Amino acid sequence: MYKKIIVAIALGGLDRGEDILRKAASLLDAGGEIVALNVVEDVPTYVAIELPANMLEDAMKDSRDRLQALVAATGVAATVEIRNGPPAKAIIAAAESHRADLIILASHVPDFSNYFIGATADRVVRHAKCSVLVERHKI
Repeated sequence: MYKKIIVAIALGGLDRGEDILRKAASLLDAGGEIVALNVVEDVPTYVAIELPANMLEDAMKDSRDRLQALVAATGVAATVEIRNGPPAKAIIAAAESHRADLIILASHVPDFSNYFIGATADRVVRHAKCSVLVERHKI
């Protein structure tokens, strides 16, 4: 069905990441490619002054290690990619640069705060140029 799928995985939800990686594998065309993506958010400058200089690099390395372990545990063939910046923008940029035809990400059930600031999934759905599958958490 799909030739290139971006699977955006938050490290705080690795169990959900396993589910969406398997879903991506079930939707992938023969010869297609899955990119497992994690986005490390930038730290505001006023906070970064107090943190070690190599914190971003360490966070990106940790993200890569954890995502590679998840991919290996699922047995799904996927390329691991780590980006930094605002999550929704980075996910959309990854999809555009890879010419993906599907983005899969997990989302929580919206709460009151989402009406004011919006969730990453909301932003991706509104601005992505390809199809987006949002896997809802089952309650």
